[in-house]
Amino acid sequence: MPISSFEGKIAFVTGGASGIGLGIAKVLVERGAQVVLADLRQDHIEDALAEFAGNGRSNAVSALQLDVTNREKYREAARRMQDEFGGIDILVNNAGVGLEGPLLEATYADYDFGFGVNLGGVINGFTEFLPQMVAHGRGGHIVSTASLASEVVMPPHLAIYAASKAAVCHFCEAAKAELAEHGIGVSILLPGPVKSRIHETHQNRPDHLREASGFKATEQKLARRIVGENWMEAEQVGRLVADGILADTTYIVTHGYYKDGMRARAEAVLAATPDTQEEAPDFGQFRED
Repeated sequence: MPISSFEGKIAFVTGGASGIGLGIAKVLVERGAQVVLADLRQDHIEDALAEFAGNGRSNAVSALQLDVTNREKYREAARRMQDEFGGIDILVNNAGVGLEGPLLEATYADYDFGFGVNLGGVINGFTEFLPQMVAHGRGGHIVSTASLASEVVMPPHLAIYAASKAAVCHFCEAAKAELAEHGIGVSILLPGPVKSRIHETHQNRPDHLREASGFKATEQKLARRIVGENWMEAEQVGRLVADGILADTTYIVTHGYYKDGMRARAEAVLAATPDTQEEAPDFGQFRED
């Protein structure tokens, strides 16, 4: 069934120990959910658990270390959720990396890292958790973090990031109708600048994707980036996400400053589209009625 209340619900949040993921986790706990923080960084996990303990909410939170690109470990995490909670009700595919650098210096290591986390982590979440969410029959909801960068034409140094996030958006749009048949809602989070630790991307690269990277200098520079005071607070994003889950909102958008760019891109595609009205292909021809 669609989520109508967070009381007693089990939520699994990737990238959940800092930034947007932690902001979402805090709001879900406040509203009655039991939250599992899944994060690559043990130091982030320890910081996050200390925050919950300091607010007297530690009983509603647990954590595990997880690399969302590691399918074997992800499968183990899903089995653990089944064993401990009878399956999850809410999946937040939030783990991501803010990859950027000169396009002509990009290597396979940079593509593999960017797409592996930003898109692969979402695919792994759907693949490992959907079977149990369908099987337990309680319905539920899946939120995946894309980016406003996926909806506009971005500069070349953000090509890998924007493309990986655009793939997340299109995948979730296409999945929504079928999952609705099982009482599972789907939302896409499209954030702009939010206070987070995404600038620590270089610390999250596995060794085999670090040495061959063409973005080493860029990532070192990003590590020194100062988060703007006018950037959105992560818990504010969390409230938008929680409300979006209850409303089964497809798009959860944090900022409006890209609206003109979004409109310009859509209008450019429409302008290039022929006005002929051929019969549309039947994309449902392989579905079973």
